[in-house]
Amino acid sequence: MKNPAAILEKFYKDVRANPDKSLIGDDNLRAKIEFVCRCLTNKAPIRFLMACLLGKLDNPKVDIRKPYTEIGGKGTYSGRAYDEQFVEPFVIKHKLPTNSTTAFLTPAFRNIDRKLTTALIFVGRPRQVYSNALELPDLVQRGKVNPANALKETIRFLLVIKSENEGRMQQLLRELKHSEDALPLSSEQIVNLLQQHLSSKNSSRLPVLMVAAAYLAVKEHIGETALPLQSHTAADSQTGSIGDVEVTLINDDRIITCYEMKDKRVTIVDIENAIRKIATLEYRVDNYIFITTDVIEDEINQYAKSVYDKSGFEIAVLDCIGFVRHFLHFFHRYRTKFLDIYQSLVLAEPDSSVGQPLKEAFLVLRKAAESDK
Repeated sequence: MKNPAAILEKFYKDVRANPDKSLIGDDNLRAKIEFVCRCLTNKAPIRFLMACLLGKLDNPKVDIRKPYTEIGGKGTYSGRAYDEQFVEPFVIKHKLPTNSTTAFLTPAFRNIDRKLTTALIFVGRPRQVYSNALELPDLVQRGKVNPANALKETIRFLLVIKSENEGRMQQLLRELKHSEDALPLSSEQIVNLLQQHLSSKNSSRLPVLMVAAAYLAVKEHIGETALPLQSHTAADSQTGSIGDVEVTLINDDRIITCYEMKDKRVTIVDIENAIRKIATLEYRVDNYIFITTDVIEDEINQYAKSVYDKSGFEIAVLDCIGFVRHFLHFFHRYRTKFLDIYQSLVLAEPDSSVGQPLKEAFLVLRKAAESDK
């Protein structure tokens, strides 16, 4: 048995020394590995492959096609354990473009109790990424592919993609630089920019960043600030948080206002869940605010208003863009600071919550808006 963490670090060092050198001679197979690594819509198979390959290198006696202890028989191992204990800290440390959470809890890779063969069909899209992810372990197990070379090639492609992403981002940021005396965007132009960004695909994290940016932009002036944001994929029960954005008085850790983001209509059930959540706290939250990108029904507004007389705290349901528009006009002189903070929050988010295309889209949209000036 070897040290899996040391294996990953050694392979990373080897690949960094010569990132242009491929270790897979078969062009077709190399293309399939690249397809898995470059798939923007589904990154779970990357960590799945890395975990399986690492498991085989750590213990050559296992059947790489049996990464589930539920399968039974000889050669089984826990792919999830390799993923969570070794692959996850490795990809986070080196900021590789993969999911930040385990692949083995995604729908396709969850609860499998049979050997993974090329005949197995996963329910998920795109189909090709799963087909490729199944073919490689099969080739490894049949001795057609060296698992060390396959893992190194996966890491190599991730480094290539990371370098490409960073290069594009740096170019876009350079293009955004403008003279200090340039006329800044108006509040309504910023609102239009954010509406365009919010209409992009996979943008459910953006309202969280908008609200957080608003508080961070004026915290010295209102005496309140937003706490550091929790992971987009983490449940409140895991993080101990009350909502998506939590606001405290400066130099005080007691949460006074909490925001919960919804990319669908807020319901009475949502409000009742919030009431129950707040009732379990040892202190009182003054405001619990839902921010939605969908329609707000009058019945919901009326129900939210009725909470105060019963509980002593307020619940409100606000439109996302409406919230931002009012903030920008109310704190008009801080609108550019708000936009800069929003941009920094967007770029700092892991790709699992704000993907590379969404980050680039914002920079392109901002450049276009400022170029029109």
